[in-house]
Amino acid sequence: MTAPLPLGSAAPAGKKTAGLTLPSKIKPALLTVGTFGLILVIIQIVNSLMHYRLDQDFGIESRAVRGLDGVLAAPLLHASWAHLTSNIVPLLIFGFLILVGGVRRFVAVTALVWLVAGLGVWLVGPANTVTIGASGLVFGWLAYLVVRGIFNRSLGQIGIGILLLAVWGGVFWTGIVKVALNDIPGVRQATNISWQGHLFGAVGGVLAAMLVARADGPRRSRSKAAVGT
Repeated sequence: MTAPLPLGSAAPAGKKTAGLTLPSKIKPALLTVGTFGLILVIIQIVNSLMHYRLDQDFGIESRAVRGLDGVLAAPLLHASWAHLTSNIVPLLIFGFLILVGGVRRFVAVTALVWLVAGLGVWLVGPANTVTIGASGLVFGWLAYLVVRGIFNRSLGQIGIGILLLAVWGGVFWTGIVKVALNDIPGVRQATNISWQGHLFGAVGGVLAAMLVARADGPRRSRSKAAVGT
């Protein structure tokens, strides 16, 4: 069992209280996600000055070998400033929320979402088209944040997920289902929005949540055992 420390007592050496740990992660999280946002803006400036040539050279061209490099580069490219603006706000918010959980976790989640979204577009995206933009990352990060609490069995994370779902959950309908219906011949006029990137980004986010929870399982078990001693 555990007992509270007497008033005025310091925490034992080598141990951090939750109140001290979380604020200590906020500054590096803000710095990291801010740097990522700045990189996107710089790339957009260069791309616009080049008349968006980078989009054609480094976008994802579905099922074309020369388009495979776009799996890595496409999320950094946008077709216009409006395109970037629509992505950068949720990117900064979702990225920060994941970074608060640790840089290593952020890198693992981002890498998986990045690859699953890109490869999904390359495999099933429309032929003779080039896909760019960070929206797959947006959908992946959001999906991860929404479902991670279920896999981690964390009431706090489930609460955050419900809040995010209430605010942004509609994008799963408008950005995946509704756009996909537009691609059915004779239903509606097709759009230039990649529902494939959104869908596979979300799939990558759910997969990341499951794998991260599985990897963290032994650590959580040790923590619970330590609290009970």
